[in-house]
Order: sequence, then structure tokens, then C-alpha cells
Amino acid sequence: MASDSDTFRKQQEMSDAVKADLAEHPGAYTMLTGDRPTGRLHLGHYFGTIIERVRLQNEGVKTNIVIADYQVITDRDTTEHIHDNVLNMVIDYLACGMDPARTMIFTHSSVPALNQLMLPFLSLVSEAELLRNPTVKAEQEASGHALTGLLLTYPVHQACDILFCKGNIVPVGRDQLPHIEQTRQIARRFNERYAKVFPEPVGLLTESVLLPGLDGRKMSKSYGNAISLCATEEETAKLIKKAQTDSDRTITFDPESRPGVSGLLTTAAVTTGRTEQDIAAEIGDAGAGALKAYVTESVNAYLAPVRERRRALERDIPFIEEVLAQGNELANEVAQSTLDEVREAMGMVY
Repeated sequence: MASDSDTFRKQQEMSDAVKADLAEHPGAYTMLTGDRPTGRLHLGHYFGTIIERVRLQNEGVKTNIVIADYQVITDRDTTEHIHDNVLNMVIDYLACGMDPARTMIFTHSSVPALNQLMLPFLSLVSEAELLRNPTVKAEQEASGHALTGLLLTYPVHQACDILFCKGNIVPVGRDQLPHIEQTRQIARRFNERYAKVFPEPVGLLTESVLLPGLDGRKMSKSYGNAISLCATEEETAKLIKKAQTDSDRTITFDPESRPGVSGLLTTAAVTTGRTEQDIAAEIGDAGAGALKAYVTESVNAYLAPVRERRRALERDIPFIEEVLAQGNELANEVAQSTLDEVREAMGMVY
């Protein structure tokens, strides 16, 4: 059995090969990625995934984004606010540069044929394989929620998302690679058992910045340490002013010993294109107040064009609803075509 390091090395090699080929043949690739509508998208999402999605779209890759509304209830007992969250997620995507003419944006719950793939796909994985997926374990521990059947089978549902549109690349961080490996396994087993229908997708390892939150921890809606893309300039200033720092007036970049100060420096760095060390040297012993003022100005200047587009989109909700309706309609066509292939391969056309 291959070790984890051997598996990662193989995945890294596949990712590197795809990146090399993308520049020459972007039209050969179909990307699927998505988000759970559990709240507002924030700067961590923007620098972690959205920039990469926009880049791939603009390079000519066939891009698809699922708003994973069914996955909200993997670890939550309510769907309160979900409609508002979904519409605001579409607004954020468009404000950040996603183009509905080139990117299919849709919701899980609107595409029955996609979800029907769960039945044959579940027959291709064992209980033990589902239980040892490290990402499922981590998500369960983070939520503190009981292990529901939906959370246990989350990687299989994600395989449905990727494979219904014949996705062959998925931008991911290293922690998401177990999901991609399980999707590859499902595609391979289906193809071997019935007929070749699906590609084996490659996890496109991103080089995105892991942006810390305002308390030095990972930026997360649940931690309350995130700057939402929909925040106003004034709200952003208030959030940054409350960020945790320390009593040392000399500003230095030291993520281990000074997580709060270092997180602010990284936020300033990604929004200005400078390094954390250069910014720290410039501020010197002016203290945390000067650092927070610099970060506030940097973030607000960077987000100004996104916020301008966002404000315009917020005034045209019928357009946002139409974008989603068109994306759902197209996703249904794609999913039904794939499901027809699956039923044909399994001899279930009557």
C-alpha cells in the first residue's frame, strides 16, 4: 500500500502536469468547485479560491460553481437564512469577476439528476473507506455535530458534483486531496464495472495564500474573525480596530509568537503586493495603531472596485435570480445527459 507521502507526491506530479498543459490547451479542461452557503464570503475565500477561479475562467477553462445548499445540513440543524446567503453568494461571485456567460453557477437542490448519481456511486465505496476519510473526521470534530449520514457520505456527494459535468480538474488545497482521490476511485470503479463514462479528475493544487483571521487563527465565519466582501469601509475599519495584537510597539512578522500582528501584516501584504517584512520595517515602532490604520487603508483600497460592482448588483436582485435560474437550467441539462449515460451503461434504460 502506498504511503501518504507517496500518494501526495503522485498527486503533486499530476497537478504540475496539468498546470503545464493548461496554458496550451485550456479548452481541454472542465473545472468544478463550490461553496456552502452558510454565511457571507470573506477575504479568506477571495484570496484562497475565488481569484484562482476567475483566472481559470479567463484563461478559457470550462468553469462550474456549485452552491452546495444541501451540504449546509451536513452539520447544521437549520436552513435559516439560506435563501439570502445563496443570493449574496452569487452577488459576490459576480462582483469578484465570475462571468455567468462563461461559468455555470447552480445550486445542489435544483439539480435532481446530479443527486441521483449518489445511488450508484454509493455502491462503489465501502463503509470503511468513508469512515477513514480524514477530511470528514476533521469537519465533524470542527462542527461538534454528530456524524450524520450526509456528512459521512459528503465525499461521495462531492464526487457527484465533480463527475456530473465530467469535471477533470478541481482547484484544492492539500487538505482536500482525500476527497479528490475518492472521486478518482469512484470514477475508475464505475468505468471498470460498467463502461467508460467518467474522467478521473486531478486535484489542481493551488498556491493561494492562507489568509489568517483578525485574531491570528484561520479566517472563518464561525470564528467571527473575517472581513466579509460585503462589509462597508466603515465596518472594515471597526473590525480591524478590534483585531487582537500585543503590547510590543515594534512591529515584526513572527506568525508563531505574534499571530495577531503577523495576521494583520499578511492581510496588508496580499492587498498591496508588498512583503510582510517590508511593511513591518516601514511601520517600525509606531505600534499596533499605525499597523491597523495601514491595514484598513490597504484592504479598503483593494476592495473598492469589488464593492462598487457589488453595490450595483445588490440593486438588481431580479438579475441575480435570473443568473441562478439560467445556471440551474443548464446544470439540469448537463446532469440529465450524464445520468442517461450512466443508466445506459448500467443497462437500466426501460
